[in-house]
Amino acid sequence: MPTTARPRRSTSSAGRTEGALPIEQYGALGEGRSVALTGSDGSIDWWCAPNMDSPPLFDRLLDAEQGGYFVLAPDAPFRTERRYRKDSNVLVTTFTTASGQATLTESLNSGHAGRLPWCELARRIECQRGTMRFRLELKFSLRAQNASPYCAAIGPHTVFHVDRLLGVMIHDDRLSCAWSDHGVRGEITVAKGQRATIALVVGEDEPLVAPTIGEIDSRIDLTDKEWRAWSKNVTFPHEGRDFFVRSALALKLLLYSPSGAIAAAATTSLPERIGGDKNFDYRYAWIRDAGYTIQAFLAAGLEAESKAAFTWLIRQLRQHGPKVVFTLDGGLVPDVVELEAAGYRNTLPVVRGNLAGGQHQHGIYGDIFETAYCFVSRGNILDASSAELLSRLADQCADHWRKADSGIWELPELQHYTMSKVSCWQALARAVELADQGQLPTTCRDRWERERDRIKDWIEVHCWSDAQQAFVMYPGSDKLDASVALAARFRFDGKDRLLATLDAIDRVLGAGAFHYRYSGMAQEEGCFVACSYWIAEAYARLGQKAKARKRLARLNAALDRCNGLLSEMVDPHTGAFLGNFPQGLSHLAQIMAMSTIENTTTNPVKLRPHANKRKTR
Repeated sequence: MPTTARPRRSTSSAGRTEGALPIEQYGALGEGRSVALTGSDGSIDWWCAPNMDSPPLFDRLLDAEQGGYFVLAPDAPFRTERRYRKDSNVLVTTFTTASGQATLTESLNSGHAGRLPWCELARRIECQRGTMRFRLELKFSLRAQNASPYCAAIGPHTVFHVDRLLGVMIHDDRLSCAWSDHGVRGEITVAKGQRATIALVVGEDEPLVAPTIGEIDSRIDLTDKEWRAWSKNVTFPHEGRDFFVRSALALKLLLYSPSGAIAAAATTSLPERIGGDKNFDYRYAWIRDAGYTIQAFLAAGLEAESKAAFTWLIRQLRQHGPKVVFTLDGGLVPDVVELEAAGYRNTLPVVRGNLAGGQHQHGIYGDIFETAYCFVSRGNILDASSAELLSRLADQCADHWRKADSGIWELPELQHYTMSKVSCWQALARAVELADQGQLPTTCRDRWERERDRIKDWIEVHCWSDAQQAFVMYPGSDKLDASVALAARFRFDGKDRLLATLDAIDRVLGAGAFHYRYSGMAQEEGCFVACSYWIAEAYARLGQKAKARKRLARLNAALDRCNGLLSEMVDPHTGAFLGNFPQGLSHLAQIMAMSTIENTTTNPVKLRPHANKRKTR
């Protein structure tokens, strides 16, 4: 089938450094509950099962020597080419050896009615030329430090227990294998025209169904069909549709279907710089990401997904108030715990949990209200309970915007961050608009409007730097912050100052096609992928569409290293991917930039007199 990005080549040995594959040599599989990362050398090195935030069953990604993995690869030197099936999350790897050529097709399977009650990781090998012998190696993860795994033969199957997980390996009869309590080893040879399927079926704290290998094999193609049917709903009839659909498919992998939450990424502790210490657990759901996801899904025409994410957002706000981040099932995020693992390329720490759960960030007010505004702009209607909740949040924003916070970058230093103030302005501007549309009670509407205008004046007076000719990171600082580019999306007034700020960000934070998050980060981390897409989008919204289109093309080309998947950060010197992967915020930013550049015909950012009481989009 056609590819969505150019195939990449690697070898079985040269691809690993310090025992680790480059992040860009991984593909992602998923079914709406878990995500597996499968390497170009045939090794699945990351799979948290049965849920994205469960302890991993395979974790060689974070410990090359002791971690668990599931290898299915030729036992002779090989070259590889990889692609996703078109408009699908089914991944195909072509192996070429001296003796032949064969493909490995991989899928986390679904059924006719959607997600299966169990996790079903399927791997099919097919020989196109000559013969090829595959080796199978399965080793359980470091999770085994907390419980002793054991295997047993039950009927024709190899059954394994790891902590609370119960799993079974189901395979073609031609696979010759031996098992121990630590894992499974085996081999199988396929000749031209032959194929064989091997699968892991996993559940937790419940009896497990053992499907036939024929049923599992047929579900690979069913899953592909379902992905392609879903992708037809993505609306983007423009050049670059393959990139756009691939980003939508990546976001769909991160959408946790049991609750509607969107995970920030599928991994924990992938470093923002090799040898650094900025390693975080992103297997949680941020309010910011939920808001951006809803906007991106709406831009892509995915109404059902946006409704699920909005329902999750309102449910969390109603239960817990405006927290920054939640677990995927709606709980509070645990504190950080360091785990015993060597780290990706020996970069520590490896952690579970996230400290952002205890922070306050004013940005969530803007995210919440922009999301609600976009949601109702599609003809949806807020119920009375949700409207009352949003009204209370608008009052809180009006009460607290003068306080310092941790900002969009979740920094330990409390400051009056410019983007936090812009987000408060955005929240109250949308609250006024929603009230004018009859979606919110109007009791406090005039107060929201007054505070909105006070915030705008405060930003203009305190956050603009004549020396930098830009909005700075916070008053009294000369630092620049690439997230200020989002002010254009939020329709913050003042085209000239925003354009000047973008030029300053380019000059100070730019590195080729990419940008660092804020001043001083060049020695600490890679460039933040989302920032560069935000800047391209901002130029389009500010009327410089040709410039925006050129930047977008350059950025997409520079990131075309992983069949359309994006990481959190990138090394601007080598192009190597950094940070957790696949990263939802990067894909969200790409979708919004592409949608904006294609659909923006006029400049929506302009000065508006404070006396104007009714706002229109």
